[in-house]
Amino acid sequence: MKFIDEARIALYSGKGGDGCVSFRRERCVEFGGPDGGNGGKGGDVIFIGNRNLNTLIDYKFKQHFKAKNGQPGMGKNRTGSSADDIYIPVPLGTEIIDDETSDILMDITKDGQEYLALKGGHGGRGNASFVSSVNRTPRQNTPGGAKQEMMVRLELKVLADVGLLGYPNAGKSTFISSVSAAKPRIAGYPFTTLKPHLGMVRHYKTDMLMADLPGLIAGAHAGKGLGQQFLKHVSRCSALLHLIDGMVEELPEVSYAVIRNELEEYDKEFGTKLADLPECIALTKADASFEDEIINKAKQFTKVTGKQIHVISSPAKMGIDGVLDELSSFVTAKRQAEIITEEKEVQEED
Repeated sequence: MKFIDEARIALYSGKGGDGCVSFRRERCVEFGGPDGGNGGKGGDVIFIGNRNLNTLIDYKFKQHFKAKNGQPGMGKNRTGSSADDIYIPVPLGTEIIDDETSDILMDITKDGQEYLALKGGHGGRGNASFVSSVNRTPRQNTPGGAKQEMMVRLELKVLADVGLLGYPNAGKSTFISSVSAAKPRIAGYPFTTLKPHLGMVRHYKTDMLMADLPGLIAGAHAGKGLGQQFLKHVSRCSALLHLIDGMVEELPEVSYAVIRNELEEYDKEFGTKLADLPECIALTKADASFEDEIINKAKQFTKVTGKQIHVISSPAKMGIDGVLDELSSFVTAKRQAEIITEEKEVQEED
């Protein structure tokens, strides 16, 4: 299935049914009282999170969602039928954005989470509801509430614990395929990954959802290559795994600086905090390099950055455990912090 992470759709709630003006007409009843019923409520438009969806492709082909109108009231005090609400299922991680103001209306992150986007019009009052001690035969009614409409943008940001970063052909797809059941396309040329691939990784007692993202190049934050389109998916991650090809002649610290600059520039432009996420760094393709050469690169890289540098080979499973140890510690710390935050919010509500 094609991966689509953006869509623009039009929403229309239902109009409320009009109230009815009616009077009793029965045999032997000369002056029947008012018996006009109220109108029914129009349908709401509701978004709902669905964990079984992972793309917005359905909304590239269907872009208008209209709830039905409520039925008008009828005589004999019969209330018009209310219209059914319409539910729009979206993948977890979908932001619902007002197309006119660009305000984020809701961020759907849980299965079954609902967001009422548009409320249907209320039912109008029939003349029976206007009876009073001074007006025994009212002839007024009220129309049903007006329908509402709006345009929204849907933007999907994959919910992953770890995002894989690096140049094209740095070994990201090979890594995720070696530690999970994900099977992304792998080839010896750049840009074989054109959409995010997710893989579930179990490392001892920690489960991590890992996202293999298309490779980044200089200028990605400004839309060059495929970077800008997919950097947004990194914003939800708990940690980053930065993979650098250990076989290229370019010093790894140069490649690293380019990608870090892209994260920082993206943060400035979109107000995110990608550059602040915990990061694990690894030199890949150790099995295809001279051992002394790649180890010396790692040592020099450590001196420049002051960070621990892993040397790995995904096909040979070399150095993989050390990387997963570091990533699982980042993910666990993030989850514990979220639990503490939730507990504090509950206590404040109580």
